[in-house]
Amino acid sequence: MYAFVKSLRHNQHTRRFSIATTGTGWEVREERDSQIVRRTALSDWHRVETARRLINRETASLQDAGWKEELTD
Repeated sequence: MYAFVKSLRHNQHTRRFSIATTGTGWEVREERDSQIVRRTALSDWHRVETARRLINRETASLQDAGWKEELTD
């Protein structure tokens, strides 16, 4: 189950950031054009919060550069 998902699109490119719950904690994932470029398993909620702050900074920077948020299900 996803705790957080954000997708951005620019021209034909997509960036997707997600945090999903797992049986042992959370998985933080970054995808570029459907390819996983970063996947991290975390068991400490404070590290998940830090990852979320980094995602927020990255997505804000992308949006400042013209990327648009896509609505996800």
